[in-house]
Amino acid sequence: MNIKNAAVLGTGTMGHGIALLSAKAGLNVTMYGRTDASLERGFNRIKSSLKLLEDTGELSDSECKYILNRVKGVKTLGEAAENADIVVECVAENLKLKQNIFKQLDDICEKKVILASNTSGLSPTDIAKYTKRPERVVVAHFWNPPQLIPLVEVVPGSKTSSDVMDETMKWVEFIDKKGVRMEKECPGFIGNRLQLALLREALYIVEQGWAKPEEVDKAMEYGHGRRLPVTGPLCSADLGGLDIFNNISSYLFKDLCDYKEPSKLMQSKVDSGDLGSKSGKGFYNWTPELLKRKQRERTEVLLDFLKRDSEKNK
Repeated sequence: MNIKNAAVLGTGTMGHGIALLSAKAGLNVTMYGRTDASLERGFNRIKSSLKLLEDTGELSDSECKYILNRVKGVKTLGEAAENADIVVECVAENLKLKQNIFKQLDDICEKKVILASNTSGLSPTDIAKYTKRPERVVVAHFWNPPQLIPLVEVVPGSKTSSDVMDETMKWVEFIDKKGVRMEKECPGFIGNRLQLALLREALYIVEQGWAKPEEVDKAMEYGHGRRLPVTGPLCSADLGGLDIFNNISSYLFKDLCDYKEPSKLMQSKVDSGDLGSKSGKGFYNWTPELLKRKQRERTEVLLDFLKRDSEKNK
């Protein structure tokens, strides 16, 4: 792999996680934040994530210190991009903001540098619109939390070169993630299209009064959730028999939700300020105790899967 130095733009949930992963793999990392306060938050997040991995036995104290020492904080794009082989943008999901950053990076960086966006659904073609070399712009969409979720969707724009796609996939694998290579871009890529299709139907079931939110979630947790880690939807259909799934499709597709606008149920909650755990109330009443318990349960399950992945790769 030709990538030795990585720059990460952003110090939030995604930025600090990608910086951590790259440093853990032995790369030299610069993490860009606009202010000292932003950089401090970013390094505190890295320390917190490393502490979690140390407490669970994933890393030793010396390994944590090694990782932290490989990350350098900077406050200008020029410093971030200096010597970088790949730049990963993790700023707000605002197309104009990303276009402006990529235009600057296109002017600052050498021709060989890969310019990657961690966007969760914006078009890489649109992001590269004002660059002179759109062939080096690509999406590398990590999933939250990036230090615990293996998936990275690698998505080309209309002019992204195959060499850039190849090298980005190598980098993803080098930092111990599971890359999924898309042949062409589409809104939402793979993961969010599947996630939002599932959410739309879950909301519809609640709206129709067929089941309460917690029962819908339990159906997923104790049903599909148990086999999806091993068999995705297409593999599940193969194993179950395409004739059976085809028969079910013949009557059930007609009855599935096909809303083209956001769910009225979800919109009403947003309008009321019930935004979920961030506001303390959504479909659930998020007491501090419940939030802490759910976050702990999620982390434990994700760490267990990471251990299984590690054992399989030995």
